[in-house]
Amino acid sequence: MNDSYLNFVNSPFGGRLVRSLGLPKPEVLRRYRADRPEFDGIVALGAAREPQLLDSFADVIRRIGITTVAHESAAPWIALAQRHGLMTGRFEPVEPGQTGRVGALVFDASGIADSSQLEPLHAFFHDTLRSLGKCGRIVVLGRVPETCASPRQWTAQRALEGLTRSLGKEARRGITSNLVYVEPGADARIEATLRFLLSPRSAYVSGQVIRIEAQANAGLPADGSSTGIAGSDLTNAAPSSSALHQDDYGLGANFDWTLPLSGLRAVVTGAARGIGAAIAGVLTAQGAHVTGVDIPSAIEALDSTMRKLSGTALPLDIAAPDAPAALVDAFGEAGIDIIVHNAGITKDKTIAKMTDAAWQNVIDINLSAQERIDDALLAAGALREGGRIVCVSSISGIAGNLGQTNYATSKAGVIGRVESMAAPLRERRITINAVAPGFIETQMTAKMPLALREAGRRMNSMSQGGQPDDVAQTIAWLAHPGSAGVTGQVVRVCGQSLIGA
Repeated sequence: MNDSYLNFVNSPFGGRLVRSLGLPKPEVLRRYRADRPEFDGIVALGAAREPQLLDSFADVIRRIGITTVAHESAAPWIALAQRHGLMTGRFEPVEPGQTGRVGALVFDASGIADSSQLEPLHAFFHDTLRSLGKCGRIVVLGRVPETCASPRQWTAQRALEGLTRSLGKEARRGITSNLVYVEPGADARIEATLRFLLSPRSAYVSGQVIRIEAQANAGLPADGSSTGIAGSDLTNAAPSSSALHQDDYGLGANFDWTLPLSGLRAVVTGAARGIGAAIAGVLTAQGAHVTGVDIPSAIEALDSTMRKLSGTALPLDIAAPDAPAALVDAFGEAGIDIIVHNAGITKDKTIAKMTDAAWQNVIDINLSAQERIDDALLAAGALREGGRIVCVSSISGIAGNLGQTNYATSKAGVIGRVESMAAPLRERRITINAVAPGFIETQMTAKMPLALREAGRRMNSMSQGGQPDDVAQTIAWLAHPGSAGVTGQVVRVCGQSLIGA
């Protein structure tokens, strides 16, 4: 869908006009394109007392091939970079009026153990933020507060969330800012997440807190029970091997980062058009064979989408009583590696005017169908060991929305599924996560009244709506073999929306 305001303010005349009137000027976001370099620009690195993640970060930088410069706070980086064979230099700020030349700012805050040690954060971002170019990236690395050795360390690490979210709102110019908490022992698991956050694939993901776990089976009940998954016995279902599970930490020296999903089988519900079609397209581009599922009445659109992707079309009403068994039968012993629960509907009315049918249909399709399908796939072992479950929630499920009590209830329930199922699924190294899109430019949002549509576009740090590809790229990262340490999380794809948490 065309954003006329975005196009106008980025024209020469429009740019001058909005500057004179003091109106917001959203940046044309740099998104991933196969014909452009995925990583570009210099990374300026900062660190606080006794940084713990520099070695792992150096491994990532070496494989990506990005040039780094070290702020004075990151003096240990110089010697470390030389040891890893990396070219590096010292950070030099831009002069007033110059264009920022830095592509990303990365700060290792993992060694901060007390609130009195937070000052280097101010020194680093005070010196470097003006040097960050348009559509740049800010990534702060820390330790999971709950794993900290003392209340003071927990306090200081938790403080990083306020800093990171505030930077995202201050930076503007299409810049994203995100925080990555790494559990002790999970340092070698950061690469897939860092690649995503430093690349154009994360163009509409900002203000998010991502946690990387150390052990795939952490949190499983001591008795091996599968609490929270009705009708399933995860301990007895026979898992099969999967290309998703390489090992607990690394992906191997020969891992293909250009086709990370090569050889994997994925299912995307609601795949005929819109966000679902975009998800299917990105998963295919990364090497997966995709089966697209949609209601039988959408078979023409579904067939068209799947033909373009050399995928498989499966017309199926996911809310039908026999849908779970039909999905299990469709994949047989081969099984699947990734399932993306994207299908969903809206039937908006205030609750006083909402019919029983409108309430129940939304809950059943958006939430209950996911539960029934996953129960069947897990019980049959059709979702293979090391698999990925990715659900599509919504910021409505976080903040609520006028006239959407049914929709918001269903999407909040999706978040509950992710939170409750993460622990029992760890035994089979299956991750479950959700994305929560904000305002995304689709056929559905194109039908909104103009005032509501413009409010949805502008009420975020990017001052614009997202694209279906933004949701799809985030889902592909969560489906990545290198995302084994990311589970039980909800990542908003909303340009750091000003609504909700």
